[in-house]
Amino acid sequence: MGNKTALVLGASGLVGKALVEILASRDYYQQIYLLVRRPLQLTSERCVQHIIDMDQLQRHQHLFDVNDVFCCLGTTIKKAKTREAFRKVDYDYPVEAGRLAESQHVDGYYIVTAMGANAASSIFYSRVKGEVEDKLAALGLPALHIFRPSLLTGDREEYRFGERVAERISPFVNPLLLGPLRKYRSIEAQTVALAMALTAEKREKGTHVHLSHEMADQVAYDNEQLRGGK
Repeated sequence: MGNKTALVLGASGLVGKALVEILASRDYYQQIYLLVRRPLQLTSERCVQHIIDMDQLQRHQHLFDVNDVFCCLGTTIKKAKTREAFRKVDYDYPVEAGRLAESQHVDGYYIVTAMGANAASSIFYSRVKGEVEDKLAALGLPALHIFRPSLLTGDREEYRFGERVAERISPFVNPLLLGPLRKYRSIEAQTVALAMALTAEKREKGTHVHLSHEMADQVAYDNEQLRGGK
């Protein structure tokens, strides 16, 4: 059992839920703290949840006294209802968490954004994702790892028609996306979560961006090593 500690924001989401299960199943972290808005059903004694008001995140600065912070926060404009509400979840909260992480001298900050994130994008969603990446990079965190998945697949609590259709056809489309197009392949939330955990265990400093195909390759390599492959 390792002696490191981790903090997870967004533990009830598609990637966040998978990440908590993975972190709890591995022996790298001794304690895993979750910042949530409502209680979650937990199966691991190493997971400790704190019910908080995300708008009062700064009041919980002491909870960021950990080795690593994982941010899986995210919503949709449809669910948020307004652009302002969307920006609060996808920009304000992650940036504030980054500031608190920096103030507590964490070793690493690991965040899920999205493919196409670009602060100069004309698309609001992509622009906000790019802005949060740029803001976090400017904080000077010892290690900042940005995960930009393409279409995420997995069991969502909410029904999204467009994504459900895309998930159905992705098994047929993915094999056709070769070379530079591999980054557009859909990716399972479980794969993204495992890539985040594996990356954290490598302790690589600096700012790094991980695309879908790179996450998939990393997880495939790790699985091969577990099977004894060379």
